[in-house]
Amino acid sequence: MTTITDTEVKQKGLGALLDALGEVDAERFITLLNRDPFDYTTWQRNLFENMDINQISKKAMELKKGA
Repeated sequence: MTTITDTEVKQKGLGALLDALGEVDAERFITLLNRDPFDYTTWQRNLFENMDINQISKKAMELKKGA
């Protein structure tokens, strides 16, 4: 696995948000994250709490196909 720079992470992350949500809702998502005290790690753990790696992978592939 190749390590990417922080700038590349931000660029790819923003691109993913724009692709998934469109400009308006991507901005809304960023605003929501900035508005509230937010612990991404806790949120992510709760998001995938009841899923094993195969379920997460399957969901990701379904989302990728729909994009």
